[in-house]
Amino acid sequence: MTEPALRIETERGIVYVSLSGDVDLSNVPEVRRQIGAAVSNQALGLVLDLSEVDYLDSAGMHLVHSLRADLRRHGQQLALVIPADSVINDALRLAGIGWEEQRIGSRAEAERRFAAATSGADSAAGP
Repeated sequence: MTEPALRIETERGIVYVSLSGDVDLSNVPEVRRQIGAAVSNQALGLVLDLSEVDYLDSAGMHLVHSLRADLRRHGQQLALVIPADSVINDALRLAGIGWEEQRIGSRAEAERRFAAATSGADSAAGP
């Protein structure tokens, strides 16, 4: 297995993480550590781009589930970029995991989704 490459950027309060290569039991702890260090409590959320991931085992799937749970606990969101024609999409489909509500197609979509969630929370808080 190859080590995954991580590219991390923050823009307008959203943390964008692009992974490429293999994400498996041997490297998930380090990937988790790096993502955790990048997402502050002030971030609106995390966009995890799996477009360039070649292999994702059960530990990698668990990573996504645990990131989603951690973000929700902090009032943050997770959005996933998983192309419909990717190997990862096929693996998730076969495993019965869709993550449909977290899927997005672009950064602009992430910004709209996260901004809508933030404005909805702000209006719910009232004056």
